[in-house]
Amino acid sequence: MKALTYHGRHDIRYGDVPDPAVTSPTGAVVQVTAAGICGSDLHIYHGNAFSPELGYTPGHECVGVVAETGGQVTRFKPGDRVLVPASVGCAHCRSCAAGFTARCEHAKSSTELCYGVSPQLPGSQAQALAVPYADVNLVHLPEDISDEAAVVLTDNAPTAWYGCRRARIQPGETVLVIGLGPVGLMAAQSAYAMGAARVLGADLVAERRAFAAGLGVEPVEGDDARTAIRDMTGGRGPDAVVEAVGSDATIELALKAVRQAGRVSVIGVSQSKAFPFHMGLAQIKELEFAIGLCSVHYELPPLIALTRAGRIQPEVVVSHRLALSEGPAAYELFASRSDGVRKILLDPAN
Repeated sequence: MKALTYHGRHDIRYGDVPDPAVTSPTGAVVQVTAAGICGSDLHIYHGNAFSPELGYTPGHECVGVVAETGGQVTRFKPGDRVLVPASVGCAHCRSCAAGFTARCEHAKSSTELCYGVSPQLPGSQAQALAVPYADVNLVHLPEDISDEAAVVLTDNAPTAWYGCRRARIQPGETVLVIGLGPVGLMAAQSAYAMGAARVLGADLVAERRAFAAGLGVEPVEGDDARTAIRDMTGGRGPDAVVEAVGSDATIELALKAVRQAGRVSVIGVSQSKAFPFHMGLAQIKELEFAIGLCSVHYELPPLIALTRAGRIQPEVVVSHRLALSEGPAAYELFASRSDGVRKILLDPAN
């Protein structure tokens, strides 16, 4: 089959790879109809990979149709339209049984918990994907949810919802979202769905701020974001901050911008091993700080219901749909942040 493969910094290739197969009675193969490129895929693209190996297929966001199942799969059959959550559960431990797949007690490393970050679980930017423990790691997809919305629901939307939930957003509060990529845009929608009165949005890219403004976000303008945020909140600061970038600078901004006794929730992927966390500032301000990885399975049920009810619109973050064969160019475009790019879907049929 055709797939993208990672061969080092800025080196994504399109070509032939072995067809996936059902190698366990609990597994399945899904024919991919749409795959996404995630912001965390850019970490790999820029050479900050989660594994030293090369030549594997990246990607952890896709929807498709079940092509084959193992003999012990009971909840799915060939022809079923499915969403594939980015996080992978073992189906046996207590954490996975409760939906907290990111806390799997049997995983020996983080590369076993997500598709497309090592050769252990080849990724979704391909014509087909092998899914372990299919009864747990597949979700039936209602016909009234589009492929565009569904791909966002595999990771970006659940991560955003998780971040807002851990920020404990309350009705009537003011929330700051730092980073207005797909996760940040979904965090803004999630904050409003949870009852926020105002959502402020900070991003270095003016085009992203302008797009977010169309979703009801109040953009933070000017070169001094901290001063602008203070002015926009009457000197008080936001009640909660959701950080969706993962850089040292943006996490520091979140800690400094939030109000006294406020809450900071970091969901941007950080690979910093020496972040200078200002313990004195956190203690004086009496801050709550949360950071972690999203268990997609746990967050999905309310998001599917909110999407079907029109309360959130995951599909609005998708800006481009390209052929899988254009994958190398798609990565280059996504990394450039040009041409109004927000979220790219890849079509494996082309």
